[in-house]
Amino acid sequence: MTIYCDESGGLNAGAMTFSAVMLTPKAAADIHARFRAVTGFRGELKGSRISLVERAYLLELFDRAGGRAWVAVAERGKLAQSPGGTLPSDLALYDALLNLAISRWLPETGGVCTDVVIDDGRYDPTILAHVREEIQAGLGQWGRASLADSRRSDGVQIADVIANTLFNITVGSPRAHRIQQIIDPMLASNTIRIAELTQIP
Repeated sequence: MTIYCDESGGLNAGAMTFSAVMLTPKAAADIHARFRAVTGFRGELKGSRISLVERAYLLELFDRAGGRAWVAVAERGKLAQSPGGTLPSDLALYDALLNLAISRWLPETGGVCTDVVIDDGRYDPTILAHVREEIQAGLGQWGRASLADSRRSDGVQIADVIANTLFNITVGSPRAHRIQQIIDPMLASNTIRIAELTQIP
């Protein structure tokens, strides 16, 4: 099984969300193929670029394929400040959210070898290489952590949509109410689960 990872937002936007989506590579490819065949969508699939109906359809396909996700969420107003009264950097927050999301998955993998694929687009490659090494150390012999260009990864693009979905809800965007209705059944069934981060470890 593979865990695909991507984030949405930042502290300047009011919140950052980080999704860790568990799917087989074949299931991720099949979801993309069906979604594109039905909608005619072209280019990289991103949550910020699709309509509400397209988002609902993609998430239905994800649910139907047996996909599951942990989404780590940090809301600016709830995030504990450092002793100096400052909030963490986006990079520190990204790192903490990634570790939180992956840590929620590891007890559920049952010792099965798991690959973790992280979007390489947000930060400098040298910084992301360090992040990848941290995750690899946590996986040990049970898996492999790698970076991927989201444009070439079906799973990372699905993770982007799920991270963006929770970002919209967390910051109360104009679409938040409709998006909440879309994912409520998936939250109720634990297809999508949320882990809230209020303090950097």
